[in-house]
Amino acid sequence: MISDDLKNFCNGYDFDNVAPPQMPHIGDLAPEFNAITTNGAIKFPSDYAGKWVVLFSHPSDFTPVCTSEFIALQHAMTDFNKLNTMLLGLSIGSIPSHLAWIRAIKEIDGTDITFPVIADADATIANRYGMVSAASSDTNSVRAVFIIDPWAIVRAIIYYPPVLGRNIEEIKRVIMALQTADAFKVAMPANWNRGDDVLMPTPSSAAALRKVNTNAWFYRYKKLSRKDIDARLYTKKTGKK
Repeated sequence: MISDDLKNFCNGYDFDNVAPPQMPHIGDLAPEFNAITTNGAIKFPSDYAGKWVVLFSHPSDFTPVCTSEFIALQHAMTDFNKLNTMLLGLSIGSIPSHLAWIRAIKEIDGTDITFPVIADADATIANRYGMVSAASSDTNSVRAVFIIDPWAIVRAIIYYPPVLGRNIEEIKRVIMALQTADAFKVAMPANWNRGDDVLMPTPSSAAALRKVNTNAWFYRYKKLSRKDIDARLYTKKTGKK
């Protein structure tokens, strides 16, 4: 039964002029929020200063695709830790529901989920990050990945449909590529993986262009070994930008 207060609120609300959720763009500061998670209260992004963060969202608890992702992400925790990266989940649900889901995963698969999962029952954070489609009347579209760097800058955004599980190796590849680009001032070609050749930046001045002894001044590769990448990324965890 709908209360009189809710009826009055709805009758006086101008739904046609409600601004749709605004997704932060790549290069923007990550929107701030305080939240309760399965590991306690957090203040984002200040609690994660100096760390890369994978903020990933789910439409609800106990969904099969999301369960498979939780298991795969937990199994990849060691790899993410090596990349100075923290996992932060978000699901439209309450802490008791999240904890029941985590317990069920442990019972059916044996995997103990240790990364925090945000309780976002009213979708406040999901809306702040534009995770909910303005054309959707439910939360089925809440399947996003935001990769955020140690200075709280959004560096990559990936969206997935409900039926497709996220490729955890691709998320790790994106983080590795971004960290490599930052460390060596290079860019990554299509299908790049650690140890493949990288692309050099284009000359920024006529003087710099004259020093390039090739007609392919805009398309130059250079070798960058896995050893060089590992030495830089796995030892230099934080620092001033």
